[in-house]
Amino acid sequence: MRNGATILAPAGLRLSAWEKTFFRDADPWGFILFARNVDTPDQLRSLTAELRDSVGRDAPIMIDQEGGRVQRLHEPHWAEYWPPLDQADRAQDPAKSFYMRARLIAAELRDVGIDTNCGPTCDIASDETHPFLQNRCMGRNPETVTENARAVADGYLAGGVLPIIKHMPGHGRTTVDSHLNLPTANAELLEASAWDFAPFRALNDLPMGMSAHMVFPEAGELPATQNPALIEMIRVDIGFEGLLMTDDISMEALSGSIAERAEVSIAAGCDVALHCNGDENEMIAVAAAAGKMTDAAQSRADRALTWRKDPDHIDISALKADLAAQLG
Repeated sequence: MRNGATILAPAGLRLSAWEKTFFRDADPWGFILFARNVDTPDQLRSLTAELRDSVGRDAPIMIDQEGGRVQRLHEPHWAEYWPPLDQADRAQDPAKSFYMRARLIAAELRDVGIDTNCGPTCDIASDETHPFLQNRCMGRNPETVTENARAVADGYLAGGVLPIIKHMPGHGRTTVDSHLNLPTANAELLEASAWDFAPFRALNDLPMGMSAHMVFPEAGELPATQNPALIEMIRVDIGFEGLLMTDDISMEALSGSIAERAEVSIAAGCDVALHCNGDENEMIAVAAAAGKMTDAAQSRADRALTWRKDPDHIDISALKADLAAQLG
């Protein structure tokens, strides 16, 4: 049976009666949560259970818990983490510290029923990278980003959380916030392949990836999320065979109606459309436009879920102390 080719988000702290019925009928492959969905650990456990009950299966539930500016779980119930680029610059052993950090984040997520995290961010920072992204990166060259991103992915997986590498094929050259406008990378594809694509190529064995809403002019005017040529580069040049989800199709980098955005993204080669704002009318339109997953997409989705494992045992207190020592 094929699931809906969507990942959707609830509007609030609990599911409404409408959401329960809609999610049952639309059968999105997975769900994503935001700060608006988070209050306490007990509330979050109830919400994640409701989401899975609504579709009658152990659907993946994801969140953006990168650390720094982009994290949805905060004190007093959850830890606060440094911006990734700050940690990459200041840790005694950056890769080791990122593994510790990811393993701790995974423990926090699994405790409340979340089993997928939108990370690691494999974009490469530069002085020109827009502030919306710059300090979310884990380094300033492909080698550093690759080493730190692999450590993050390994930490998540050890804690029973699926990683999502983002933003494919590489967002680091852009100087515009894709939440607000469509960014362009001023680089030839041959150059981008050697630099921007490199961390993704090194991590192409991982189960899930997220596309970038940005343009490489040599490949045409469409953003990577909706550009068949760039999706092919993700599959062939980067060699990524996992599930490819869009970034949030509500972002203003994309044009057209919300239904058109979903339809064009799926037609270009993305496996599932990510819709994040919880608006009822938009979710109805997205679910209808995206339809069911293709056989190939469903196969990749099923294979991704085989990576979900029970967490290994760790001493949380000792790991926190080790991470604190790493960060001075």
